Amino acid sequence: MTDGLRPPASLKEVFQRNRGLHYRRLWLFGFLLWGCSHPSIPEGMVAIPAGSFIMGSDKVDTEGIGVQLGMIRPLYQDEHPQRKLFLATFFIDRFEVTQAQYKVFTDQTGYRLPPVWKNGTFAPGRENHPVAFVSWYDAQQYCKWAGKRLPTEAEWEKSARGPDGLEYPWGNTYEPDRANTGDSETNDTQPVGRFESGKSPYGVYDLIGNIGEWVEDWYRPYPGNSQTSPLFGDRLKVIRGGSWGGGGGHYTMGLFYRAAHRLFADPLDRYPDTGFRCAMPA
Repeated sequence: MTDGLRPPASLKEVFQRNRGLHYRRLWLFGFLLWGCSHPSIPEGMVAIPAGSFIMGSDKVDTEGIGVQLGMIRPLYQDEHPQRKLFLATFFIDRFEVTQAQYKVFTDQTGYRLPPVWKNGTFAPGRENHPVAFVSWYDAQQYCKWAGKRLPTEAEWEKSARGPDGLEYPWGNTYEPDRANTGDSETNDTQPVGRFESGKSPYGVYDLIGNIGEWVEDWYRPYPGNSQTSPLFGDRLKVIRGGSWGGGGGHYTMGLFYRAAHRLFADPLDRYPDTGFRCAMPA
């Protein structure tokens, strides 16, 4: 006799019946787990993976180069001490912000224009050159409008030096043909991304040369640095990477394009060789 119900299935039948569903659930779980650990990369940006990197240096100016050049601060000392830092995954713009990108921002917001623009726009043929004549506050407002922020000094340096603490994005030897530096004698910016051989281990372009880049930080001594300076404090913002303008003389030029080298300026100032790129957390 039967009561019209299907008799209980064996364990084998239950397994076979639910195997497809089980595998689909495993696949979905794996996909979600992968998505959490591999967030989608925003357009035009590069993912810098979580991990440790070498920041700063312990170099000493034994040759007195800083004195010979009349520097207002001791060469290398604001890079001390060299240390390992850990950063979580973040995104950074592959290229510096261009004139064309900045114009979209000013058109949509009515924000003030770089003072060298004429008739509300940049000069013809310069749409892919990095924007310049922008203050730290201008750069900050652009990044905020774009849903991003300025990179921290540590994020910028990790993007440039990679996990192994390279002196330059391409290696440990200064090679001026890999970037638009003072040695190139162009005396001007170049379109972003032109120097393929100068990109960093993560694939970020023009971190050295072309245009100096505002970063988030105030110019302060690193933790563990006992140096005192009237320049330190919440008065000047850090600029990284050097520019087409160069610094020093031909034989010392490479010292000022090292990825650990720190520059600084009043955040209200605008310069023909200073721009920026943006970053954001993953």
